[in-house]
Amino acid sequence: MIQVSALSKHYRVHRRPPGLGAALRSLFRRQYDTVRAVDGIAFSVGEGERVGFLGPNGAGKTTTLKMLSGLLHPTAGEIEVAGHVPRRRAADFLKAITLVMGQKQQLLWDLPPADTFELNRAIYEIPRPRFQETVRELTELLELGELVQKPTRQLSLGERMKCELAAALLHRPRVLFLDEPTIGLDVAMQATVRSFVKAYNERFGATVLLTSHYMEDVVQLCPRVIVIDRGRIIYDGDLRALSLRIRPDKRIVVRFENGAGVAGAAELERLGQLVSREAGQAVLQVAAADVSQAVARILAALPVSDLTVEDPPLEEVFSELFRASRERVAGG
Repeated sequence: MIQVSALSKHYRVHRRPPGLGAALRSLFRRQYDTVRAVDGIAFSVGEGERVGFLGPNGAGKTTTLKMLSGLLHPTAGEIEVAGHVPRRRAADFLKAITLVMGQKQQLLWDLPPADTFELNRAIYEIPRPRFQETVRELTELLELGELVQKPTRQLSLGERMKCELAAALLHRPRVLFLDEPTIGLDVAMQATVRSFVKAYNERFGATVLLTSHYMEDVVQLCPRVIVIDRGRIIYDGDLRALSLRIRPDKRIVVRFENGAGVAGAAELERLGQLVSREAGQAVLQVAAADVSQAVARILAALPVSDLTVEDPPLEEVFSELFRASRERVAGG
């Protein structure tokens, strides 16, 4: 459904020192730097896949999504989405995709979302019966209720985002480009958006390419991740396999009875690396092969009220991946 080959996007950026003299000199002789926002990436995404497109700020994620949706022309390389070349902006291509950006909106501020829905129906030339059926389905999946009849300015951020998703999906796109769709939302609303995206993917077989800084979005929605840093792909594969490769250790979270945290933490230090300690609780890091033995010793020696075994946080996994990648680049 998505095929990318040797894709690059470079910008020429004017650079000058501060000050009036430098400003005057720049009128006659400008100096430019080349910024490689995207630098020769290649990947493919199959029909119905949900893929996380991840990286730090400035890595090239949004630039790539804009090229995939035809908003930007690449400097070099080839793109094919749903059988179309995005930069040509063919009508059939625009009807096959949608781009949802968490910090942008298409809803008309002083009008209810229902009016935006009607506008999109006309733009995409959606037959009235199909439009009404789709609105009913999206209203049910997103629990919109009477929200679509209120002026957009009276809706909360979470309510607006649900209506934004509905407006973006009225034409039943086969490819969803989602750029930070849960940014700024509370935990409950994030869960609602994730459930909806998954339900839409499963119901219509849509392909989803998602960027997000919320790791829970990635864990819940994306079995596969593509990781980009400084314009280049540094990992493409299974999320679970990446976690096991980068951080194969485990975290044992121990909660103690009767506030025995201080003495208990001292005992834990003999079993592994003590990550954190606070009143009544400690977190121990051990090798995956030593988990069973460590748990048995903890339960036998300490007054434990609760114990859980967890994978290391994904934030730490990606931080380690970025560090290792940059060290390889620096080393030549």
